[in-house]
Amino acid sequence: MRADVGDRLHVHSRAVGKGPQIAEVVAVQGADGAPPYRVRYEDGHEAVVFPGPDCTIEHPQGASS
Repeated sequence: MRADVGDRLHVHSRAVGKGPQIAEVVAVQGADGAPPYRVRYEDGHEAVVFPGPDCTIEHPQGASS
């Protein structure tokens, strides 16, 4: 998995009735875009995450990666 600042981390729901979570990558702390990532969720809280298999990275339209 590789991300850049400004990408979106999409955490797909693993539980019935619980929706996905979207977070913006605000810092990449690993080498060459690797995790961990500091992210800001839509409700404003920030966390350092090591994305699991239930996550995908969404690059902004027009970005090259």
